[in-house]
Amino acid sequence: MSDNAPKKRLGEVLLNRGAITEDQLRIALQELKTTNKPLGAVLIDLGFVTDALVRDALSENTGQKSVDLSHAVLDATSIRVVPQDIARRYTVLPLSYDKDQRHLTLAMADTFNIVALDQILALNGGDLRITPVLGTEAEIVRVIEQFYGFELSIDGILREIETGEVDFESLQGNDDMYSHPMVRLVNALLADAVQREASDIHFEPEEAFLRIRYRIDGVLRQVRSLHKSYWPAMVVRLKVMSNMNIAESRAPQDGRISMSLVGRQIDFRVAAQPTTWGENIVLRILDRRKGIVAMEKLGLTEDNLALLRLMLARPEGIILVTGPTGSGKTTTLYSILNQINTEGVNIMTMEDPVEYPMSMIRQSSVNESVKMGFGEGIRSMMRQDPDIILVGEIRDHITAEMAFRAAMTGHQVFSTLHTNSAIGSMPRLLDIGILPDVIAGNLIGVVAQRLVRKLCPHCKVKGEAGELERKLLGVTAPEPVFIYTAGGCLKCDYKGYKGRNSVIEILKINSDMDDLISRRASMREMINTAKKSGFRPLADDACRRVLDGTTSLEEISRVVDLTDRVMG
Repeated sequence: MSDNAPKKRLGEVLLNRGAITEDQLRIALQELKTTNKPLGAVLIDLGFVTDALVRDALSENTGQKSVDLSHAVLDATSIRVVPQDIARRYTVLPLSYDKDQRHLTLAMADTFNIVALDQILALNGGDLRITPVLGTEAEIVRVIEQFYGFELSIDGILREIETGEVDFESLQGNDDMYSHPMVRLVNALLADAVQREASDIHFEPEEAFLRIRYRIDGVLRQVRSLHKSYWPAMVVRLKVMSNMNIAESRAPQDGRISMSLVGRQIDFRVAAQPTTWGENIVLRILDRRKGIVAMEKLGLTEDNLALLRLMLARPEGIILVTGPTGSGKTTTLYSILNQINTEGVNIMTMEDPVEYPMSMIRQSSVNESVKMGFGEGIRSMMRQDPDIILVGEIRDHITAEMAFRAAMTGHQVFSTLHTNSAIGSMPRLLDIGILPDVIAGNLIGVVAQRLVRKLCPHCKVKGEAGELERKLLGVTAPEPVFIYTAGGCLKCDYKGYKGRNSVIEILKINSDMDDLISRRASMREMINTAKKSGFRPLADDACRRVLDGTTSLEEISRVVDLTDRVMG
């Protein structure tokens, strides 16, 4: 009887979800009498459910986290931790391995298989932390067949290509030809960039070679140089993966790739641009795990967090997030939306393009080919009964006018604007053509931000601040002040920095500011009035990061203007 209990529970879960009918469950239970397979496998064989449905139901039943392996790509590091015979014997799959933390994420058909876990621990000297996640048996077996037995390290694949011929025809098929070394090379480069926490991958053809660079912590780093003969095949593969036209090489193209790397779902936004020596391809890495963070983890001071919550409490009006490209504006906006995303509100977005899919939020992409720009998009969204609207970017008069019109008709509107500071958004809006009276009554507030690199905690160098540094940091106390500079070690790839933090200023528009905006007051008047209300400029927040040892003075000088502090 106990043997049948789990099978019954799985059936009940699928019934409750509406995934199968009672008749289908009865048929599957009848089929069980003639096979040794578990109920989930029988339901899949009968065509009643998919692998994903069974995986999710098992996950709910056991309380274990599940993983979708349909587009999984393994890397050489994790495969070395779990040999092929162990993976096949226990139906397990190493998804990702962190060497520094000695942490392995392992997909298992049976997450309670203690023998399998003990065996893997013993093979790795017992010094290993394993996080099991649930995967269906069929998916795990398929991925083992696909990846084990092939060279997956970048250097190994390059050696393999150098000694053999590349068959271009096989690259144009949409099926996963993992036996082809060029397919594995592209996958290995994408996995390597994600593991190194890059935000962009640049494939840049020169006359005699291909340069590959990653943008890590906001700075480009060259990671590889390949012979130019590799590039045509790599272009074909990247275009196939991102659904671009492989025959078109003279016009710019855009595409998107979605795949499972290092154990989680990663999206890539792909852009191809014709250049002198061939097509230049840049991939923006959209990691959902990093894209949506809790508002409390944005790095705001307690005062700024309270101020932001106060601004969100206003039922109608516009909140703007400003900063240059790559300053984390989208992450901040998504974090705010995630905070206010409840069953009681209808949130709609118009983006270019949608970067991170979010549940319960209606997200639309700008599509110029059908004349659906930001302005037209907002106009159509207004007929969808929204409470909250996100406009990806205010670029022109039409978009700005429609966004303010939405705010004036009782909606809460969020958008981004390219300006250098929070106060700088006022002249920018006037320049776009928005009347000062319209801005004054409807602008709730402006969040301006930058991203600064964090000092590596393992090698940062402590030193006493000199007279100029004290002046820049606004320190007047006579006691000595100690700050840190970048060192360099293996853990940070000898760069001295690892990871990034935001520096933020928040300007809440009160009645005094409304009056200044209405009469087109000067920037200086606005800044002085804002400071009297407790406004702390970007430079103040950046200096706070230096004084608490998070970053260096050199780093904040790279992204924030500190010249006023010296002259002042």
